[in-house]
Amino acid sequence: MTKPATAEVPIVPTPTSAAGPAEAQTDLAPVVGGNLRRLRTRRGLSLERLAQISGVSRAMLGQIELGQSAPTINVLWKIARALEVTFSALISARTQSGALVLRSTDSKILTSKDRSFSSRALFPFDEPRRVEFYELRLSAGSIEDADAHPPGTSENLVVTAGTVEIDVAGDTHKLEAGDSILFEADTPHAYRNVGRNEAVMYLVMTYAEEIG
Repeated sequence: MTKPATAEVPIVPTPTSAAGPAEAQTDLAPVVGGNLRRLRTRRGLSLERLAQISGVSRAMLGQIELGQSAPTINVLWKIARALEVTFSALISARTQSGALVLRSTDSKILTSKDRSFSSRALFPFDEPRRVEFYELRLSAGSIEDADAHPPGTSENLVVTAGTVEIDVAGDTHKLEAGDSILFEADTPHAYRNVGRNEAVMYLVMTYAEEIG
């Protein structure tokens, strides 16, 4: 799961979704707020202390907990790292178990402000999980920088369309359609579309056993 280093990433629905951006964020805000309050109190952290270790202001954390603000993915990643939980632990709706079909028309995506990068979750937000599955899309000539994920996090990525360069641990790996890569994602890394067309990738993110 990646996020821009310099730009906030809003949560918006796919163009085919019936829900508008405001409705999508309103639906997510109370879920994130409840999860944040539960996880913070479980760890015995005050809002002030969580603000110190996450880099997110106390005012913003308070608004999120009250369901008054739908945070960007950048903010969610900072909070998840500070709480030492998976990303899905914050956005999980904790619904009942059982089969769940995720219709493409109901999908929500994470996108950069210029929309050159998008990430679509391909797993249900029914409960926190150690393995997450995403579809990533990166426009031609675009670069997506990702901060380090929690210690022990790995990414297994396959390119299904386009040509992508992956920068990780000081090395650059060029992947064509059909190529895959597995790497430790607890250091900064980047994805670069060096082709002429949109690149499509599928990512399996696995967290360390003790996360969450």
